[in-house]
Amino acid sequence: MIVNNLSLCYHNKLILAPMVRVGTLPMRLLALDYGADIVYCEELIDLKMLQCKRVVNEVLSTVDFVAPDDRVVFRTCEREQNRVVFQMGGMGAALLSDPDKIEKILSTLVRGTHRPVTCKIRILPSLEDTLSLVKRIEKTGIAAIAVHGRKREERPQHPVSCEVIKAIAESLSIPVIANGGSHDHIQQHLDIENFRQATAASSVMVARAAMWNPSIFLKEGLRPLEEVMKKYIRYAVQYDNHYTNTKYCLCQMLREQLESPQGKLLHAAQSSQEICEAFGLGAFYEETTQKLAARKAELLARTPEEMGEPVEDNSGVIKMAVKFDRRAYPPQITPKMCLLEWCRREKLAQPVYETVQRPLDRLFRSVVVVAEQKYQSTLWDKSKKLAEQTAAIVCLRSQGLPEGRLGEENHSLHKRKREAPDQDPGGPRAQEQALSGELCKKPFVASEGGEESPLEGW
Repeated sequence: MIVNNLSLCYHNKLILAPMVRVGTLPMRLLALDYGADIVYCEELIDLKMLQCKRVVNEVLSTVDFVAPDDRVVFRTCEREQNRVVFQMGGMGAALLSDPDKIEKILSTLVRGTHRPVTCKIRILPSLEDTLSLVKRIEKTGIAAIAVHGRKREERPQHPVSCEVIKAIAESLSIPVIANGGSHDHIQQHLDIENFRQATAASSVMVARAAMWNPSIFLKEGLRPLEEVMKKYIRYAVQYDNHYTNTKYCLCQMLREQLESPQGKLLHAAQSSQEICEAFGLGAFYEETTQKLAARKAELLARTPEEMGEPVEDNSGVIKMAVKFDRRAYPPQITPKMCLLEWCRREKLAQPVYETVQRPLDRLFRSVVVVAEQKYQSTLWDKSKKLAEQTAAIVCLRSQGLPEGRLGEENHSLHKRKREAPDQDPGGPRAQEQALSGELCKKPFVASEGGEESPLEGW
């Protein structure tokens, strides 16, 4: 777990625990509003994060980490800056059986970042083994350790071992964060301090009690559940939370009320709008989404100078408003293939594609350079591959060349003209006819060894 501020303190803190599918941005903000000092995000797999691209979302005023499939893996905002803990995982409690690996991972993280590093563990079958493990962990240089007072195989219905957490806290010099008290100990705000004292911990991390009602952090006491849920929904809409995640978190709050009329409306909801309508927030949804759409339109209309970006030199660029539709082309035939083969036949350099992504909506646009001339579509595409195909179409149409579409007269990429019966297939006349078509049967590229091989996957 890597914290995003060097000065974050773990003494005497109320902490929202990391919870799968629960610890997304709306829940973290709600917990902060009600009095949490530190909020953990849901556990995120390190390999998934490595594949993500960091995107500044100017519409939502967030920073997003976006997967290759355009799914937002992690979203954060200025409101939680210096108070959010990014939790990485992958093996969970399974690591408890490999203390050497735990020590190596934590030591590497501590050495590799200037951010404070913490970890969260469950207790081992014996107190002796547990104390031995936490002392090894402390020596790695981490800033704090969170302890869930149950064994790996134990579930919430099993009692939490306050005595073991207390023994850990008394044996370490770094802050110990007590976790696991929601079922037996924490029913209201005052119980959080009682749990801290029972475990002698520096701070308390609350999971399910906060999931059921995040106002557990409020000193003045729990707020009515409907009020809390509506506040959560507002955050979910404002930060474009996926409706399935919003619905899941609301269902955890409703619990035994899922069979109520409102619970049934929530269960039937298939969009953020329907969730809002189920809670009487239909007008809020319309107003908020309209504001976000207007903000997006305003940003899209900005010039590069207004965005503070370098102005692209578009002089001499040939442009058309075109899109690539895969359904309009035969299998294995694309505009890029056609353009490449035409360049080869004309003894021109291979087309060069330059593609950019627009951060605002993560769409792509490509420029293709052929014979020192640039070609570009004025439209944006959902992927780099589509943008390159679109640029190739602009070039081919500008030159009056076939692009391989279904119904075009020339299909020489995939169908040669039949030779005359009395013609020698290897004779000069046959070779001349084969070369006289607009394009050859199969495009080839030169391999590193100088041999030619068919192009695939274009």
